[in-house]
Amino acid sequence: MKKLLILIALLPIFSNAQKVLGGNNVIKTNLTSIALGNYHFTYERAFAKKFSISLSYRFMPKRVVPLASFVEKQLKNDDIKLGDFKMGNTAITPELRFYPVKKLRGFYLAFYGRFANFDLDVPVRYTPPIPNTTEYATFSGTIKSVSGGVMIGSQFSIFKKMVLDFWIIGAHYGSSSGDLNAVISRNLTPAEQGILQQTLDEYKELGPFKFESKVTSPNTAYIKSVGPWAGIRGAGLSLGIRF
Repeated sequence: MKKLLILIALLPIFSNAQKVLGGNNVIKTNLTSIALGNYHFTYERAFAKKFSISLSYRFMPKRVVPLASFVEKQLKNDDIKLGDFKMGNTAITPELRFYPVKKLRGFYLAFYGRFANFDLDVPVRYTPPIPNTTEYATFSGTIKSVSGGVMIGSQFSIFKKMVLDFWIIGAHYGSSSGDLNAVISRNLTPAEQGILQQTLDEYKELGPFKFESKVTSPNTAYIKSVGPWAGIRGAGLSLGIRF
C-alpha cells in the first residue's frame, strides 16, 4: 500500500516529463484487480477532443472470496460461513468519459453501465434442536445485476506510450434477479425446517439488497434476489498502452 501511494504521488511528475506519443486508442489491464483474483481488461477510444468511450470485461474464477477470514471476524456473525463462501463473476462495463483538460489525459468524469453475473455458493448455518449440533445448508446459483453509475478518476501518460489510469471513487445502483437453491443431504424434521426458515428470514435485507427465501420441502430451500443492487468502484490502478 505504501508503494502504491508513492506511485500515485509521482504520477503528475511522470505526466509532465513524458510527451504523449500515440493515437486515440488505449488498451488497459487493472493491476489491483489482479491482486484480488480478478482479470479486468479495457479498450478505450477518444472520439472527440474531450470525450472517450470504453468497454471493459472482468472475469473472476469461482473461488473463496478474498479476505474471507478478515470479513468473517468483522461481521461477528457465524450464520454465514465465509470461509466456505465461494464466488465467481463476470461483468461488462460500457463507459463514457469527459476529460476537461486534454484528450485521454488528466482528471475525468465517467458515466458507466454495468452488466454482471455472480456465481455463488453460500453456506448458511442453522442449529437443529439437538444439543451441540450445527449444520450448514449451501445455497448455489447465479445472481444477475444491471446498474449504472458515476466515477471520477485521473489518467496519466508515463514512458511515452504507456498510461496509468487511477480510479479515485465511484458508485453504481440498479436492480438484480436470480435464485440460489439448496439441496440438503438429509430430510429435515418440521422443527428443523422452521429453524432454517427463521435463519433465512434474518437476511431479508442486507444494506440495499433484498431477498426472499423459503424452505420448500424437507430437503430443499431457495433464496431469491428481488431488490436493488449497488456497488462501489474505486481505488483501482490500470496500466495500459496508447496507440
